[in-house]
Amino acid sequence: MSDEGKSPLGILFLVVLVDMIGFTIVIPFLTYFVQDLATADGIVDIGSRDLWVGIVISVYSLAQFIFTPILGSLSDRMGRRPILMFGLLSNTVFFTVFGLSGSLTMAVAARFLAGAGNGNIAVARAYIGDISEPEDVAKRMGMIGAAFGLGFMIGPFIGGVLSDPATGIGAPFDGQIWIDHPYLLPCLFSSALSLISLALAVTRLPESLPEEDRRFSEGSVFNELGGMFRKIAGVMKLPTISSLVSINFLFLMGFSMMHGTFILFTSMDIEGGGLGWSELDNGWIFAFIGLLGALVQGVLIGPLTQRFNMTRLMLVGTLLCGFGIASIPYVPNEASWLIFASSAGLAIGNGLFSPTQSSVLTFETKSRGYELGTVMGAQEGYGALARIFGPLTAAYIWSLTVQRDGLWTYHTAFRVAGIIFILATLMQMRLRLSQGNASDAT
Repeated sequence: MSDEGKSPLGILFLVVLVDMIGFTIVIPFLTYFVQDLATADGIVDIGSRDLWVGIVISVYSLAQFIFTPILGSLSDRMGRRPILMFGLLSNTVFFTVFGLSGSLTMAVAARFLAGAGNGNIAVARAYIGDISEPEDVAKRMGMIGAAFGLGFMIGPFIGGVLSDPATGIGAPFDGQIWIDHPYLLPCLFSSALSLISLALAVTRLPESLPEEDRRFSEGSVFNELGGMFRKIAGVMKLPTISSLVSINFLFLMGFSMMHGTFILFTSMDIEGGGLGWSELDNGWIFAFIGLLGALVQGVLIGPLTQRFNMTRLMLVGTLLCGFGIASIPYVPNEASWLIFASSAGLAIGNGLFSPTQSSVLTFETKSRGYELGTVMGAQEGYGALARIFGPLTAAYIWSLTVQRDGLWTYHTAFRVAGIIFILATLMQMRLRLSQGNASDAT
């Protein structure tokens, strides 16, 4: 495989890109879709209706949290190729089901099943490890990061453009099916991409894990989930490492609180204090966030880390992201363009924090002689939990405050996110890194 290693990389890039497009294509319209379904199910209270937005967002991450280690274990036993193809088939089916959803129950089930089958990114990383020489692993893993950035940039834009085609595009989308299912077209687009990737995987993607190298165990694959929890608990007993993992948890929780409430705010009527934006408007702003984040992580982070201390960049990223998210609901509707400033803060902040925190954690883990794979796996587990609790917490706070006046208003969820970023900042200021890490991070 080392001589042919370049051949599967393009397919793997496409697999990860399709996963990210599928994950992000729903961002511009999911809030509107869930609100419509909740209203159709007889939920007329605004707070109760909007709470379902957080539930539908979180259930996808919950399924990924539960099933990613299980799919990873299956790939060790059955090979990478069938698991990758299973994930693409899952995307193909359940994105279409989501677009056809006529009730909240159907939408929640479709998102959960889509997340359950979507362990492709972890398996793609394992595939790269199988076919790469040690000196090529880091460069090829960067391909996954590039697919992340590109998918986050183009997914929301496509989702916004293709939403409600009967109104936004017109003929040939003025038929009854598009009127009854205004968000079916972007879901079909995502399903079509997955189907094309599946065809390429079937015909052009070789197996990377020879049968003699596969791990066969008498235990159940569900033991992997229990093993993951034990590893997380063990890592959280390590000094400094536990602090770095906790900082990442707080950052991701604060950041993911924005996923649902951002559009709950921008889609709210101007009379209620929102911006009155459409799906397309939100698609543009999330495309801007993705583009700016990709530029920071793909172009600027290298020169910045050569010039500045990485722990300082991590701190600046936390402050910028926290300020950007906390300032979102204060954007006036008569100057809605100011939301690009808030969005720039959260995009640049995330672009600075994510790579520098991972680097500092890597240096600290190695300098203390801990197992890097175990530590990184624990961080991934905590990160998944943050992406579950963040949207749920924000949606719950929003549901309690969206119709209230005075101190407790729809601003509250964003203020709480800002407080979480302040906690992450204070923890960073109290960090005591090892000497080796301190010198490497400068």
